[in-house]
Amino acid sequence: MFDTMANNFTDESGPMAYPFKMVSQEITEHMLGWNVPAEHQDMVHDHWRSYPDVSKYWHYCLALIYTMLFVLSISGNGIVVWIFSTSKSLRSASNMFIVNLALFDLVMMVEMPYLIANSFTGRMLGWQTGCNLYAAIGSVSGIGAAITNAVIAFDRYKTISCPIDGRINKVQALIMITFTWFWTVPFTVMPYFQIWGKFVPEGFLTTCSFDFFTDDQDTKVFVACIFTWSYVIPMTLICFFYSKLFSAVRLHEKMLQEQAKKMNVKSLASNKEDASKSVEIRIAKVAFTIFFLFVCAWTPYAIVAMIGAFGDRSLLTPIATMIPAVCAKSVSCIDPWVYAINHPRYRAELEKRLPWMGVREPAPETQSTNASTATSQSQPAEA
Repeated sequence: MFDTMANNFTDESGPMAYPFKMVSQEITEHMLGWNVPAEHQDMVHDHWRSYPDVSKYWHYCLALIYTMLFVLSISGNGIVVWIFSTSKSLRSASNMFIVNLALFDLVMMVEMPYLIANSFTGRMLGWQTGCNLYAAIGSVSGIGAAITNAVIAFDRYKTISCPIDGRINKVQALIMITFTWFWTVPFTVMPYFQIWGKFVPEGFLTTCSFDFFTDDQDTKVFVACIFTWSYVIPMTLICFFYSKLFSAVRLHEKMLQEQAKKMNVKSLASNKEDASKSVEIRIAKVAFTIFFLFVCAWTPYAIVAMIGAFGDRSLLTPIATMIPAVCAKSVSCIDPWVYAINHPRYRAELEKRLPWMGVREPAPETQSTNASTATSQSQPAEA
């Protein structure tokens, strides 16, 4: 009797064969990549095939997050480009770099509607062509934002450490901005046309990035090079220029204090110079804050890429790889609101043009008057 029952469970023609076949078929079809047609199966790396298909609710959650990021970025960066481009008080060479960063952030948002559509369909629309376009947009935006942050750090260093003859003029700024766009070309064009490297689906298979999973020497060298080009070099430049900036500010303050002691006065700088210096330092703080956000957003993504190429790939589950991707996208919508919080001249324009936002910034004349009053009150009355 037991032999007969065992045969019924194991024999393909037994009464339990159909349920077992259904379970086996369901498991096979619901692994990641099950809904990719045979002619596009080469897009999906074997690493992802070992994970169950992601629940549709994860896709919907991702679509909701990206919808919010899209709205915040379009509104925030759109206002930045509008105000910095049309306000005479903000139309300076230094602020040209801020507009350029906002443009790179807006480029990042171009891929958002495509990702949202992919999330609702559960696959890449357009297959390899769509994957290439999505990844190329992300490459331009990410690499461009990185090198633009380095240029902004250089500009802040030159402006504050050499305020008289170190300021960058508009022609120089335009040349440097053009350079930032050319900086994005090599590691966007080469993988797009598969000259070196390629773009492949990642995580939920609804987004794409450069290939860091193919296990060959060529891919490892490519990952190391793009890591250096888009992350190490910009970060090194940023750290160098900000360290030089902080050293210059400390040295300048120390020299003024020592000279003031010798002359038995409180300060050698006029109130107008103090106010101008304070504004520039506030703008430098804005730039440093954006750099810090950039590091927090893109470092996890860089770590994922390096683990995929050189580390333990079992750590890279679909969800574990999508979280850094969301972080990298989020910085593009945070940047413009950092300006609204900290940039004094931008806040003044926001107060004038969009008073319903509730931004309040004292006018430069008021700040100078307050500084003058405070200084005069601190000085002893002359006989």
